[in-house]
Amino acid sequence: MIRQLAFDLPGREAMTRADFFVSPSNALALQAVDGWRNWPGRKLLLVGPEGAGKTHLAQIWATSADAVILAADGLADAGLEPLEGRAVAVEDVDRIGGGEAALFHLHNMATGSGALLMTARTPPRDWGLVLPDLISRMQSTQIAHLEAPDDALLSAVLVKLFADRQVVVPPNLIPYLISRMPRSVGAARGLVSALDARALAAGRPITRALAGEVLDSAAPE
Repeated sequence: MIRQLAFDLPGREAMTRADFFVSPSNALALQAVDGWRNWPGRKLLLVGPEGAGKTHLAQIWATSADAVILAADGLADAGLEPLEGRAVAVEDVDRIGGGEAALFHLHNMATGSGALLMTARTPPRDWGLVLPDLISRMQSTQIAHLEAPDDALLSAVLVKLFADRQVVVPPNLIPYLISRMPRSVGAARGLVSALDARALAAGRPITRALAGEVLDSAAPE
């Protein structure tokens, strides 16, 4: 197989509901997000490791609820007044830093006509929060957990990532990659990118042999 131009042009990384692969590791979290109109206190916290799908779920919810997505590390400098009555998602609240007062304000805004979705790698007890009122608000927030991706989810993600790049791989490659790669969607994304780049540069198809070279040479994540 000849692929003449070695440009690494990854496919679009879609974050729609249709692109979200449901598995036992994330099904309950998806169910919780879908039921956002019934969240206690109009708020929910998604907790899970890197690459578990928290950002994808936040994007799904933002589309459904017409929500604004903010990064926690910039919350202290964000103007919150225009968000009154809006649905708001705050990503990486475990990295809130100096934005505790702003996050507390968003909690209060959510109890009205708004709604608040937060994502974090760890539960609130591990964040080192110092504002008592925010600690109280977080203790009363419903938590939905995501686990690290299981084999079924990683298989589906790898197949889609290769398809997005219009790359055909042998069926035995997917289980081989899963047996050796780090267990995260981010690692899958990096691995597919590295495999495609190596195959393009060498003018070779993506096989188990080439995958072994890539996996042995560097951690793709």
